[in-house]
Amino acid sequence: MPVSDTVARDDTDAEGDRLPINELFASLQGEGKLAGVPSTFVRTSGCNLRCWFCDSFHTSWEPTHAWLSLDEIVAEVESRSPDHVVVTGGEPLVHDETDALLSALADDYHLTVETNGTLETDAPVDLASVSPKLASSTPTPDNAPADVDSGVWTERHEDARVDLDALASLVEHAAEFQLKFVVTGRDDLDEIESLVADVRGVTDREVRDSDVLLMPEGQTREQLARTRTEVADLAAAFGYRYTPRLHVDLWNDAPET
Repeated sequence: MPVSDTVARDDTDAEGDRLPINELFASLQGEGKLAGVPSTFVRTSGCNLRCWFCDSFHTSWEPTHAWLSLDEIVAEVESRSPDHVVVTGGEPLVHDETDALLSALADDYHLTVETNGTLETDAPVDLASVSPKLASSTPTPDNAPADVDSGVWTERHEDARVDLDALASLVEHAAEFQLKFVVTGRDDLDEIESLVADVRGVTDREVRDSDVLLMPEGQTREQLARTRTEVADLAAAFGYRYTPRLHVDLWNDAPET
């Protein structure tokens, strides 16, 4: 259910253990090592970055949400059948209450956190799905979504998009991890190679090539058709994994997928 369509609370009514929820639904995980696994998605609203190609526009550029208590969120999760839960965004770790939600769900569910890798968490995480943002993600007046002003976000995004300390913490803390890069073309690979080397240099945990996933940029089937073959070829050439966007292949850009 897209809770932002059915529940409206003013942001000033966010006291206590509540989270701004944009969507809460069951579907198939579309990306990464667990692609195809039935999962319940808890999508928080709000993000500390502004990728120009963001596929969850209403959690970042124009956030919409309902404030739900942790008990309400847990009840919604429990009403669905999957035993995998994906806490995503936006950037879920911008909210302190996300740690409490993860702790509340940890005993009964496999937990994936989808994060941009700029913030840390001490909460239980089974899979840290870390998507460091490349220079090609930075918004500019030429590529920003229509009807939005990139304004201060060009500099703010560029300054904040990589935090090696946070990346190391996420890699070391979670039971499993993946580094999932949104790739727009061949020019991204030099930065990916450099960033993977940097992460390997700041953590004692082994970062295998199979932990590095290349994912084509694209929010629709038409957009993916232009990028996925090149990205698959790049993954094969560099020895990294390719990940599809299964939900886009199946349902295009429909919500709750």
